[in-house]
Amino acid sequence: MISGDRNILTQESEAHTRLELQRAKVERLDVFVWPQIHSWRDISLAAQRNAYDIVTAQDPFLRGLIAWCIARRTGAKLNLQIHTDLSAQPFWRRLLAYFLLRRADSVRVVSQKIKDFMASLHVRATISILPIYINLAPFRGLPHRPHPRFKKTILWIGRFEPEKDPLCALSILADVRSSGIDAGLIFLGAGSLEKRLRAQSKSLVQHVEFPGWRDPAPYLEMADVVVSTSKHESYGASILEALAVGIPVVSPDIGIAKEAGAIVVERPNLSTAVGEVLRSGTRGKLLISISSRDEWAKHWRETLI
Repeated sequence: MISGDRNILTQESEAHTRLELQRAKVERLDVFVWPQIHSWRDISLAAQRNAYDIVTAQDPFLRGLIAWCIARRTGAKLNLQIHTDLSAQPFWRRLLAYFLLRRADSVRVVSQKIKDFMASLHVRATISILPIYINLAPFRGLPHRPHPRFKKTILWIGRFEPEKDPLCALSILADVRSSGIDAGLIFLGAGSLEKRLRAQSKSLVQHVEFPGWRDPAPYLEMADVVVSTSKHESYGASILEALAVGIPVVSPDIGIAKEAGAIVVERPNLSTAVGEVLRSGTRGKLLISISSRDEWAKHWRETLI
């Protein structure tokens, strides 16, 4: 497996938990984190020493290219994973992905939306849908408790980066409050836009909180709605977690939002949709089934073939 997630080798992380589930379903699973930890040479030498049956890459871009080269050299099968919206990628990445996907023996995608897009690429390989495994047990049945200051609470979760567009959430808060709803906004996360975000929230300082990266469960207990403002999303774990609690999610059509049960609207209509949810008291419902650990690992093994 060629990965880009260094957390996959860190015990206690969700990525490592998934890795151990996968490891239990095959005779041997070697993981290379390129380029953060392992080099092309490390991967190449390992492929020469070990008779791998399958080489799998966690994206169909540069890691996929390495996987294809290794598989071609050793006679192994090539499995490519797609965790992101290919249509949102730069031209050179889309071109590389199209080249590699047509040469894959099997492909795993994390949502029906991605599989539907793949139909236009005329990929001959078997395409399997397997959502990323997330343990939702800690989120089911969480009680609702009021925020100590906000009458209505909007929760935003993610990295403060341009592709997540957290500044849009500030605009949503301003619009919602202008419509007569006494609401506040919690930004749960961190990132390069934090300084700018704090500066632009000064006019709303009494109605915005920045707790940083924290366990989302206590904040989900206080949330009346979760809003996603991402321009594109590879999956959307926070959407699943919110819906598992019963909190409505308002989002553009990104990642797994529509399949999972989010209220999906065009970006210009996010403020209106959030306001409607806060007025109506709508509850969220998770529409997709999340497999147990053992079922997920079994399905993962099947997607390799």
